[in-house]
Amino acid sequence: MMAESEQLPKLGPRAQQIVDAVLRDGIYRASKESETVACRNLNSRQLLSRDKKDAAVWYPTDKLYELAGVTPPDVGQGGESGPGAPDSWAGPEEGADRLPAPEPEVSPTADLPPLTRLTHHPLAALFPMLPDDELRRLADDIEARGQQEPVWILDGRILDGRNREAACHLIGIDAWTKEYEGSDPLGFVLSLNLHRRHLTESQRAMVAARIVDWERGINQNTAGDANLHAREAGRRLSISERAVKAAKRVRDHGVEALSDAIRDGRISVHAGEALSHLEREAQEEALRLEEKQIVQRAKEIRQKRQAIRHAVRLTHMAHVAEAGSATAGKVGQKFPVIYADPPWQFGVRSEETGREKSAENHYPTMPTDAICALFDEIGAPANTDSVLFLWATNPMLPDALRVMAAWGFTYVHHWIWDKEVAGTGYWGRDRHELLLIGRRGTPVSPLPGSQPETVYRERKGRHSAKPDFFAAQIERLYPAMPRLEMFCRSPRPGWTAWGFEAGAVQEVAVE
Repeated sequence: MMAESEQLPKLGPRAQQIVDAVLRDGIYRASKESETVACRNLNSRQLLSRDKKDAAVWYPTDKLYELAGVTPPDVGQGGESGPGAPDSWAGPEEGADRLPAPEPEVSPTADLPPLTRLTHHPLAALFPMLPDDELRRLADDIEARGQQEPVWILDGRILDGRNREAACHLIGIDAWTKEYEGSDPLGFVLSLNLHRRHLTESQRAMVAARIVDWERGINQNTAGDANLHAREAGRRLSISERAVKAAKRVRDHGVEALSDAIRDGRISVHAGEALSHLEREAQEEALRLEEKQIVQRAKEIRQKRQAIRHAVRLTHMAHVAEAGSATAGKVGQKFPVIYADPPWQFGVRSEETGREKSAENHYPTMPTDAICALFDEIGAPANTDSVLFLWATNPMLPDALRVMAAWGFTYVHHWIWDKEVAGTGYWGRDRHELLLIGRRGTPVSPLPGSQPETVYRERKGRHSAKPDFFAAQIERLYPAMPRLEMFCRSPRPGWTAWGFEAGAVQEVAVE
């Protein structure tokens, strides 16, 4: 029989005896616990394969034949390989069982080389390690049923499977590993763990925060496309951008115990975000409270901060309105094309918290009657023959139609902006806005076939900002005509702008 091959890994005397025997006979039966442990160790290295019906019987793998430089015996028509191999036998590529054993008081593997521990790839840290008791249960399961999934390796480090590798180490075997050969390691890790683990929104948000922070801690040469913004990170983990930002706030300003409480499911990421505004000692003190008390403390912090923000914003909006009304002035020209996004004033349930999501926090709003009267106040800037493009939200649709009529236009059609992400609403969660089209007199109609489709999809950005697509379509349909944008906040080339935040009426030349 062959001596120890230079191609085989260095083996202890007992392991080498088993390898020699199984290569000679094509089968090995372990009769002692020490032999079983040695066989399991060789199995973890993909050198032996266990019989699925008899746990004491082992067979050489193709890898062992190859490393030993031995030609495997012919495979019969029944699919058998080696003397006595059962039909159900499978090599490591076919998912053979790998059964580790508990470590005895005096280890029978003393003659085996020490186990190899692998370092962790930074992407592996996206998801936390299992608690000690769960890790022990995983080790027991691997001991009973074998390691069912490989530990995935990238650049010599564990990409996925830290828990499986640690569980194998607990029971004294090397983990079964496979090399990751794909092009998107981040997507691979997310896909495996999001399907494997039952994570709450808050737990997923903490993972997303790690992705957003990637550029500060990961090797860019192996990170794939891990440098994602909060919105993209939220999309990949099916959570809101707000939840990602809350988690990032916790990571940047919270104590470690605060992140642990969110990952453990004790509190939500939004409660954690509120607590992160406290001093570090106060955070730790709050976390020592009962769960209900922690939630109440977070609620009190949010309400206090909302009240402060609300007061500051109202002061700012009042200043904008006062300054804007003095500088916006009248429009001395008549326009055939008008584009308007009125600052609709919504009714809300709470002065402090209800308005937190309303327009008053972002710009001065106006009652519908004031918007109706405004057109004449600024000089009735519409030609006898003109077209109006007027933005309206679902709950303000009747008001928008009333404004359109007050300005002297008749509704003819509308376009739809699909924002991709649903917001809030009383009767339904709104994810679209309407751009109403009205005519006055006999305006120039678009050329047949030049009209855009009525639905345009683009993810929403900052509050109230509309996609440039719609202004571009109006420009395309009416390229040589003067155009007025009312309630303009950011003047665009080729348009005359009017609005409290646009300053005095101004015409921006085409660049």
